[in-house]
Amino acid sequence: MRSRQRMFAAVMRLLLKCLRLGRRRRFKLVRQVEQLWHYGHLCLCSLLYNSFTNGDVVLDSLFEPVYWLVDHVTRWFGVVFVALVIGLTSSIVAIVYICLLPLILQTYTPAWICWHLTYGHWNLIMIVFHYYMAITTSPGHPPQAKNDLTGVSICRKCIAPKPARTHHCSICNRCVLKMDHHCPWLNNCVGHYNHRYFFSFCLFMTLGCIYCSISGWEMFRDAYAAIERMKLLEKERLQVAANQTYYQTPPPTFSFRQRAFHKSVVYLWVLCSSVALALGALTLWHAALITRGETSIERHINRKERQRLQKKGKVFRNPYSYGSWDNWKVFLGVDVPRHWLTRVLLPSPHLPHGTGLSWDLPPCVTEQRAPLLAI
Repeated sequence: MRSRQRMFAAVMRLLLKCLRLGRRRRFKLVRQVEQLWHYGHLCLCSLLYNSFTNGDVVLDSLFEPVYWLVDHVTRWFGVVFVALVIGLTSSIVAIVYICLLPLILQTYTPAWICWHLTYGHWNLIMIVFHYYMAITTSPGHPPQAKNDLTGVSICRKCIAPKPARTHHCSICNRCVLKMDHHCPWLNNCVGHYNHRYFFSFCLFMTLGCIYCSISGWEMFRDAYAAIERMKLLEKERLQVAANQTYYQTPPPTFSFRQRAFHKSVVYLWVLCSSVALALGALTLWHAALITRGETSIERHINRKERQRLQKKGKVFRNPYSYGSWDNWKVFLGVDVPRHWLTRVLLPSPHLPHGTGLSWDLPPCVTEQRAPLLAI
């Protein structure tokens, strides 16, 4: 009897130990889940470490691998893009000289011939000059000596002071003075020293494409109609050839030279029209930025700052804007009236105002700049 009681007591003690062990394991699992929850909550809160952070910071963090891939692809394909620009531009120039220029000299009046020769060659010179200067001119970088530089912030990648309007280019892996963007078609950054060359190239390339599209419209219509006639006659020739012997097959209606001429005219007009639309939109966008005295990067920064100050009842004023007209004079380097001819309408390698390290009032500005903040 006593042995049975002892066995029963032992079994009950074992059962109670199992229940306590299972309860402890459940409590341990609950504690681990709570720790993971608090850790995840802490990681999420770390992304919102100050009041300036919003959803854009979270998206930038999530898309950081995509940015890394785009930066490396752009870095390696920059040479390909430059070769593509040179190749397409050279093909258009070759078509104009080989196909269109003899036709112009034979059919146009002397006045129109002088106009086309003068404007066409002037536009071509401006395009080649500004593109060459844009890809070969350094945009400007802060000096390596940190003691000689007064920075308004510290670059977290270069670990060096950054002057005003300076930003780090992840593709070039360097800080760029008054950086606008990294242009793959130039294989170079657009910054303080080559911003004017980049915009002038876009402007004159757009004007040249519009000029070719308008001047070649009638030729394009005739060439397109001729190609359609070629296709129709080719079908008829094949149908006739199917019912005749080999020796009775008629010769081709159009020669290789005629086919190449018409297709070249169509290629020229389609390419110039497409580039005029795409590059024209980009040129207008940069013209609006220049009018406001901003770069592409500063537009986003100023927009956020404007929204932040608006909530506080204040108005944001761009400290680098001197008014629409003066902004263009500063950007183009126009100090006296004759500079509109020698520095804008003619190729000019003059340097921009300032060094990009400090932004003093340029001599061509007639009015003082507005204060940064106004209540």
